[in-house]
Amino acid sequence: MKELVEIVCRALVDNPDDVKVTQIDGEQTSILELRTHQSDLGKVIGKKGRTAHAIRTILAAAGMKKKRRFNLEIMEHHDENEDKEKSE
Repeated sequence: MKELVEIVCRALVDNPDDVKVTQIDGEQTSILELRTHQSDLGKVIGKKGRTAHAIRTILAAAGMKKKRRFNLEIMEHHDENEDKEKSE
């Protein structure tokens, strides 16, 4: 599932190298945390959240086959270099 989200999101954004997906597994549910470049956040979410909703629908359908739930969380991307610059 992690690879599925990465492939879809990389096709949508201008900075595909900045797309990172982290999977956190629970007993019945897996959480997929998606991080993109700040300027690409709107492209992944889409107008009125339609693109994000479509990705979540694909995850739900694929999850039924695996008998598992997948939740997509779109996170703000924090660049480590920016954090260092702010602290100095």
